[in-house]
Amino acid sequence: MESYLGEWLNLLLRWFHVIAAIAWIGESFYFVMLDLSLEVPKDAASRARGVFGELWAVHGGGFYNSQKYLVSPPQMPEHLHWSKWKSYATWLSGFALFTVLYLAQPRTYLIDPSVLEIGSGEAIGFALGFLLLGWFVYDALCHMLAEREGLLGAILAVLVVLAAWCTTHIFSGRAAFLITGATLATIMTANVFFVIIPGQRLMVASLARGEVPDPLPGKLGRQRSVHNTYFTLPVVFAMISNHYALTYAGRDNWVVLSVLMLSGALVRQFFVLRHGGRSVWTLPVGSAVLVAGLVIWMSPRELGSGAVAAADAGGTPVTLADIRPIIVQRCEVCHSAHPTLMESAPQGVMFDTPQEIETNAARIYQQAVRLKVMPLGNVTGITEAERVRLGQWVRDRGVQ
Repeated sequence: MESYLGEWLNLLLRWFHVIAAIAWIGESFYFVMLDLSLEVPKDAASRARGVFGELWAVHGGGFYNSQKYLVSPPQMPEHLHWSKWKSYATWLSGFALFTVLYLAQPRTYLIDPSVLEIGSGEAIGFALGFLLLGWFVYDALCHMLAEREGLLGAILAVLVVLAAWCTTHIFSGRAAFLITGATLATIMTANVFFVIIPGQRLMVASLARGEVPDPLPGKLGRQRSVHNTYFTLPVVFAMISNHYALTYAGRDNWVVLSVLMLSGALVRQFFVLRHGGRSVWTLPVGSAVLVAGLVIWMSPRELGSGAVAAADAGGTPVTLADIRPIIVQRCEVCHSAHPTLMESAPQGVMFDTPQEIETNAARIYQQAVRLKVMPLGNVTGITEAERVRLGQWVRDRGVQ
């Protein structure tokens, strides 16, 4: 029953997190588009009221006229929309999900002894430390280099790569990708909570007192909003990467993470420039070239090389009967109609019958032999020799 309720908790937290993230990202992308698409109003009356720029749009069977006052409107509006709760809800639900899955089960999800042998408490401390340290370092750099945006951007890019390298040398690949993305996500929400919203409150308070607001808080808030928009797609990739072991399971996974994050940032830059009237097609093309390069670089080698070939030197074919005990001992505790380690078989994949094992031969090779991400956290203690044996069986069947 506890495992059953845990599955529901996982599902509902993930669903809420996705809903909140879609709402936040959608609203954030809209305001970036709006800000970059503004034109000087042609109406003299609008300019006289202090309108800095406006955008006319057609949507939903009507016309919209969005106007921006650079510092403040002539008088305080009765109703103001504050873009904050979606950000807070996204981070809180994401952190809750991270706690339920990763922090509560560090041996399974955070730690990979082949990467670094650390205790559960250390792994949890390192994970939380990355989230906190990432924000403090980023915020300090923003204060020191507020007027040198180009240099600041270059340093931040280097730090993201450094974070990817550090996390992949401390945690399991899956956790490393997630923690790197969560560090950026924490920065994004902290920007909203500590800089953007407080700056807007200062402006509104000044206006309520009949004073001309100081433009600096608005300028700093805009800078952080720009940073957030470039972080968004890299964070989205990091969040979905746990479904694709081929990205995080390799030896040079920090390179994969860095390149795919850069690819996402290039795509975002394309849209940012396009909102301002420039279509720089080299950006999405460059992004595609980076991804294509990764696909080629990461392409699997032939199974018949290295340890597998050496083990197969005797030439005796490996049969299903030979590898069945490995499947039963190492895999069926999860992949079964009645698993013992969880409520139900992940993705409905079961190895109870010879036919089910034969049908999933390619999946077994991919996850247990080539990527070595299964069993999850190696909770069943599969050995390298057993992985090699499974690989021989797949090779002898002609499936890779």
